[in-house]
Amino acid sequence: MSLVSISRALSKKVEALHFSAPVHSVYNPLGYARKPHEAYLETYGSSPKEVVLVGMNPGPFGMAQTGVPFGDVVLVREWLKISGKVERPAAEHPKRQILGFECKRREVSGSRLWGWAKARFVSPERFFERFFVVNYCPLAFMEEGGKNLTPDKLLREERDRLQELCDEALQKTVATLSPKLVVGVGAFAEARAKLALAEEKVKVGVILHPSPQSPAANRGWAEAIEKQLAALGVHL
Repeated sequence: MSLVSISRALSKKVEALHFSAPVHSVYNPLGYARKPHEAYLETYGSSPKEVVLVGMNPGPFGMAQTGVPFGDVVLVREWLKISGKVERPAAEHPKRQILGFECKRREVSGSRLWGWAKARFVSPERFFERFFVVNYCPLAFMEEGGKNLTPDKLLREERDRLQELCDEALQKTVATLSPKLVVGVGAFAEARAKLALAEEKVKVGVILHPSPQSPAANRGWAEAIEKQLAALGVHL
């Protein structure tokens, strides 16, 4: 099964879900940013990987704009060499416009993750020989005022229904890429990966999330995660 077929099936299923307050707006970049998203999957996800890094869900200035996990516009365009037309979400929040590759805001988490990959591996081809990056949940959620809402804050019944679909997609992704190790980028992704992959013969670990809201990440994220990866048996 290809990553594109997994993505399209997941996109169709999550589009049918409904979410209650505090959710006001829901963005699905697998749909409106399909062109760059699938270009990323086809360019870099067509071969087995040693390590799959799993993020939580799209950030408002990252994957929500570019369709690429942790997708800081500058690094996606200039280092990954991924671009493409990005449509507008059907119900766009006025405070969270989707400008695609015209977005001027940098995604700090994405700048850190892809900036580390660039510094360590120089070329994307070298990085993707061993690694791939996905998000557990494909949807971005916003409160009425435009504030980002993470999936763990959803109503339990709605969250459970979404996670069932995300678990299935992650299982299929891991079966397709055959990694030795799945690494949650942050505790939420680690916990979900452990549950989703409990029956699979794959090791699950965790690295520090690169969010600027994390004091530990602000003290030197790249150095911290290289130590964590080494402890998981990943030698760079």
